[in-house]
Amino acid sequence: WEKAVIGLGSNLGNRKALLASAVAALRRQPGVRVLRVSKWRRTAPVGDRRQPRFLNGAVLVATRLPPSRLLLRMKRIETVLGRDRFRGGAPGGPRTIDLDLLVHGARVIRRPFLTLPHPRLHEREFALRPAAEIAGGLVHPVAGVTLRVLASRLRVRGERKRAARDRRLSRRS
Repeated sequence: WEKAVIGLGSNLGNRKALLASAVAALRRQPGVRVLRVSKWRRTAPVGDRRQPRFLNGAVLVATRLPPSRLLLRMKRIETVLGRDRFRGGAPGGPRTIDLDLLVHGARVIRRPFLTLPHPRLHEREFALRPAAEIAGGLVHPVAGVTLRVLASRLRVRGERKRAARDRRLSRRS
């Protein structure tokens, strides 16, 4: 069994119910055991800010499935829960449900349809904070540090950005 972290998000419909349904569907998958579920967090959308806020979280699973098969099952769950990837929705746009494979053990994969670990996990608070909550000791296979350490670096970067913004604003007055 290998540990994997799956990020979940929703900003259309009954977000909480959709996320709970996605977790329940993961629990029913052969070769997948749900170990932990993060708390749900309300987050601002990335990119197009004219869409509803997201509810995001993460699930830690133990799986016997290789990453490509786990990803396929995740995409089927999205389809069953109403996500239609073929209707031309813009990337980063509104969606009923979104499941992202963030980390799968120590695997590093670079393929057109699957990149592990998730290429922007280290900079996306909405994914990294819940992942660190449930699997803080898991080592990011590229960064070589735990998810907890990566999450703490986000806070430092955010504080630096706020300090720089405050300095700019104080110069104007």
